[in-house]
Amino acid sequence: MLVIGSGGLGSPLLLYLAAAGVGTIGIVDFDVVDDSNLQRQVLFKVSDVGKRKATAAKRRLAALNPHINIRIHHARLTADNALSIVKDYDVVADGTDNFQTRYLVNDACVLLDKTNVYASVFQFEGQVSVFNYRDENGELGPNYRDLYPSPPPPGLVPSCAEGGVLGVLPGIIGSMQANEVIKVVNGVGEPLSGRLFIFDALHFETRTFRVKRRDDNPLNGKNPSITQLVDYDLFCGIPKAEKKIRELSVQEFLDWQTRGEKFQLIDVREPYEYELANLGGELIPLATVTEQAGRIARDRKVVVHCKAGARSAKAIRELEERFGYDNLYNLTGGIVAYQAQVPEPVKL
Repeated sequence: MLVIGSGGLGSPLLLYLAAAGVGTIGIVDFDVVDDSNLQRQVLFKVSDVGKRKATAAKRRLAALNPHINIRIHHARLTADNALSIVKDYDVVADGTDNFQTRYLVNDACVLLDKTNVYASVFQFEGQVSVFNYRDENGELGPNYRDLYPSPPPPGLVPSCAEGGVLGVLPGIIGSMQANEVIKVVNGVGEPLSGRLFIFDALHFETRTFRVKRRDDNPLNGKNPSITQLVDYDLFCGIPKAEKKIRELSVQEFLDWQTRGEKFQLIDVREPYEYELANLGGELIPLATVTEQAGRIARDRKVVVHCKAGARSAKAIRELEERFGYDNLYNLTGGIVAYQAQVPEPVKL
């Protein structure tokens, strides 16, 4: 069983699969735990902040069930590695939050003849379905491209992190996703193949739509045109990523201080976080960083940090794109990494 993403959906999904005794569980996740994840990603706790999600997830699942095999893939799923990762598993569960990866997972599953148990959440709504499922009569069900032949325009549908989600919703939908996985693995009941289940948490309403295979599906319709994985950023209209931001390790940061390097230190956390612990930097919360760009120096190096590195990276990208800064450095791992490496760490 391969789970793509160990976040909001992956958390309950992985917990229930481990508890059910699924023999081998693979986890694909390249991200690290941020404190903003904790309101919905119940697999993690405060002490996991700053750690790799896949590693923290494996530790938690092994404590729940030490009799299963857990494989971790510290990687972003891409067209270059998807087939080599997916081929070793029987069933795939997609818990991602962007269209590029959803199409990638779908296409890899179709090309390798794997069942894809799909779920998604946004604000107050969740969806669940089972794609590319072959029933006991050998009948193949629809896949994601039959439901969504083409992606929406870039930026029209924000990700869960950008648009927000009711904290308990991933728990509800992820549990439903686990239910479908267990049905597929054990060959019991009637999986959601050919059906899309929608749950409205705000009004507590459910709807189920029929999904049929399309003759014009480019993967397995009457005239297939896709025989290998493609560039999914290009397919979804996502522009190529800009140059990577400059990263500064904690040790390099300490070396700068030791040799008297002239730099400005900016803290983009919230005021209450700053009061609990800080490195002496100037406080400019992320939400106001573009408004207060005038406070950020251009004539010397500038180190930007937050708690674990995600918010500061976002701040740097905004400043570089909108104001043309070329002297910004992201403190890798943020204040959490600093705490772990400095002999007398700051208190968080």
